[in-house]
Amino acid sequence: MATIHPIPAFSDNYIWLLDNGDGSALVVDPGDAAPVVAALAEHNLTLAGILITHHHFDHVGGLGTLKDEYACPVYGPANGAIQGIDHSLGDGDELRIGAYNFQVITVPGHTLDHIAYFQREPEALLFCGDTLFAGGCGRIFEGTPEMMHQSLQRLAALPEETAVYCAHEYTLANLAFARAADPANSALQQRELDAQALRARDTPTVPSTIALEQATNPFLRSALPALREALPQGNSLTADDSVGIFAALRAWKDEF
Repeated sequence: MATIHPIPAFSDNYIWLLDNGDGSALVVDPGDAAPVVAALAEHNLTLAGILITHHHFDHVGGLGTLKDEYACPVYGPANGAIQGIDHSLGDGDELRIGAYNFQVITVPGHTLDHIAYFQREPEALLFCGDTLFAGGCGRIFEGTPEMMHQSLQRLAALPEETAVYCAHEYTLANLAFARAADPANSALQQRELDAQALRARDTPTVPSTIALEQATNPFLRSALPALREALPQGNSLTADDSVGIFAALRAWKDEF
């Protein structure tokens, strides 16, 4: 079983530290080097590799410092604007590094270069950056609603037991919106109570699972009639306009 530690950074980021079990570790989206260095020392680990999901500064800001300090390889999307990537990855690429065996999934929408890292066995894991959040999804900064919808559908089709490691602690805000969009969802109501209890203890609400997201995340459930009917402009959207319904939900969330 993987040993994965959350490293809080900035106000609400999570950098993920993946213990290889041999005294080395990987790190996903190190926006800040200092907390990574501290976590490595705390767990008596050396850094064997860096995985990047997309180019935003809060995901890559510590990359150069860590690479200089540990002389480790850096893996990420094929984006020349990210300084320091040694191995560019595309859709379907496989990455065997340390104790992990990832398949790369391209998930444009939040950014055009966004990728996710999925491991199927021995434990299903997904590191999805800012594409799929616990109870929500990322804002669409560079892509289109159609891109983001398709990316989320790809992630939603992963095995239900997949542990979902997103990059921000946005869960309570996401679930407040989800409840407005899907008020009759009892699973969502219970999830919000559970998340509130976790945050009251200063405990992360992530990882979640694909099964939990399918049951409670409105952006994976936008095809359901209840979600369309809850939209302010729901009556103007047809049931088969899945992208339009998703786009309306995302626009509503942007202003929520």
